Amino acid sequence: MSSATSGRTGWAGWGVFAGVILLISGVFGGLQGLVAIVGPDAYFAVVDGSLFLFDVQGWGWWNLIIGVLLILTGIALLAGQTWARVVAIILAALSAIGQLMLIPTQPFWALAIIAVDILVIYALTAHGRELRIEE
Repeated sequence: MSSATSGRTGWAGWGVFAGVILLISGVFGGLQGLVAIVGPDAYFAVVDGSLFLFDVQGWGWWNLIIGVLLILTGIALLAGQTWARVVAIILAALSAIGQLMLIPTQPFWALAIIAVDILVIYALTAHGRELRIEE
C-alpha cells in the first residue's frame, strides 16, 4: 500500500527508528547497570576542595531497571501500541537524567546514552503522530 492511500509519509519510519533505538538503549543501560552493580560500591571525586561520594551500585540498579523498561517499551512501540509513545518519551527522559549522575564514573558511555535518548525523544515527538494513522 502506498503512503498516499495509507495517510502515512516517509517520516513514519522515525517511529520504527525510535523503537529500535529504545531496544539498543535498554540493552546498553542494562549492561551499564550490571557493570555498576558488580563493580565498586562507591566513587570518590574531589572538586573545589569538597569530597563527593556517589553510590555507584545504587545508580546501577536504577540503570538496570530503566534498561529493562526501555526494552519492554521498545517492543511495545514496534508492535504499534499507542501508549508506548508516551511511556517511551518519559523513560527516555528519565534515562537521560539518570545518566547525568554517572558521567563522573563513565563519561563517554553516559554521554552516548544521553545522545541516544535525545534522538528517541525527537523521533517520537516530531513524527510519532503518524504511527496512529491506520494502514
